[in-house]
Amino acid sequence: MTPYKSEPPLGGSRAHIKSMFPSLVRSEQRVAQLCLDSPETVARMSVADLVARTGTSPATIVRACKNMGFDGFQHLRQVLLRDLGAAARDGLHDGEMGATGEPGSSEHLVTGIFSRAAHDIRGSLGSLDFAAFDAAVKAIRTGGRLVVVANGASLFPAQSLALRFLASGVGCEAPSDIVSQHITAKLLSERDVCIAISDSGMNSFTIGSARIAAERKATVIGVTSYAKSELADLATHTLVAGAEFHSWNDQLPIGNIVQMLVLTALHAAVTADSLDVERARSAVFEEVLHMVENPE
Repeated sequence: MTPYKSEPPLGGSRAHIKSMFPSLVRSEQRVAQLCLDSPETVARMSVADLVARTGTSPATIVRACKNMGFDGFQHLRQVLLRDLGAAARDGLHDGEMGATGEPGSSEHLVTGIFSRAAHDIRGSLGSLDFAAFDAAVKAIRTGGRLVVVANGASLFPAQSLALRFLASGVGCEAPSDIVSQHITAKLLSERDVCIAISDSGMNSFTIGSARIAAERKATVIGVTSYAKSELADLATHTLVAGAEFHSWNDQLPIGNIVQMLVLTALHAAVTADSLDVERARSAVFEEVLHMVENPE
């Protein structure tokens, strides 16, 4: 498994903390939650202040910071201050990026969803390890068989990725049922690659296929929202993004937007600067055009 980096990029502290949140114990989660709810408050606090505010201990504060991927409390404060300054500079306060129109109107609803999504997408890369991304790209480019497994809400992004690869001339399988996923994973070898997609990183069916692929010595690329999850633990390379979306409007499948963007970027990086890919795309275009012009 590739090591997880501890320095979120500019503006990425919230997404980074969100991606680590489920792996923290309850007392550590109180520290993390305060960082998410009131980063400006935590940035001005001392360890003693944070202990009093969260009802924890100095040791818990240090442990929480370490488990969130920071060197310690001062490192956490520095990152929070950095991102607060960047937000103030760029005018990204909640009040400045809100919905338009009268509350209760369709305009208010739609613009509110889009403005919040746009803001959160910008921050979602705070948890993505680009070294792991590059390693995943190399593994797919140099590997043999390519299989994508996913279930539930992650199934559509998986199917879309497989179609993109096929349309680019890259052989890719994406079985849609659990039995086929497990059988396909069982037939992989150490030259092959399995991309396992699970938003929570805990889907037992997807984990089962990924574990079988890992046992077969295949390279497992895990795509998830959480850096410390079962999928992240067993993956060779883990791509983490999207945890920020779980803090609002859970009835909307907005988290899949980040999955789609990460997978689209993965496909683009794998197929970049390839003459074979360009020839395949041309052939696919001609076939689709023929289908459209000559419907049966």
